Amino acid sequence: MELLVKRAKRGDAEAFIELIESNKQSMYKVARGFLHDEEDVADAMSETVLTCYEKVRTLKHDAYFKTWMIRILINHCKNILRKRKRSIPVETMAEFEGEAQNSGEQEFQELIEPLKEQDRSIFTLYYVYGMKVKEIAACMEMKENTVTTRLKRGREALRDEMTDRRGTGGRL
Repeated sequence: MELLVKRAKRGDAEAFIELIESNKQSMYKVARGFLHDEEDVADAMSETVLTCYEKVRTLKHDAYFKTWMIRILINHCKNILRKRKRSIPVETMAEFEGEAQNSGEQEFQELIEPLKEQDRSIFTLYYVYGMKVKEIAACMEMKENTVTTRLKRGREALRDEMTDRRGTGGRL
């Protein structure tokens, strides 16, 4: 992978395409975790590819290409979410109401809704996509201890929330 990154940094378009192809599935999964609309996922992915292509020469450590790319993707997803909060067309609202979502995914999203946006991102990356604390820390540009602490506090907040709802304590 590092060889492909070096070639891409020198302007080899074929090497860049190979990098994107090998990471396409990961990009989709992360974007899908943030965005539920397929068009938004496609937009975030295409914006990420464009940004990565334009900025690949600025990548300092070739070994961290995937982490760097995922961080860019997360930023694009957050931008789309911010824009969506500002205005939601009536047609889109009707489309979301009629759309059947995976019940497990929907339950997870509802469960983590009380958390702050950044903590929801960490939970999604950790629990849905199985990323390690070290990878999340690199993607979110924070210390590993911060990610661990946010996971711990988030679990405690969710445990308290579930205790309030059910009247019983459950482990997360």
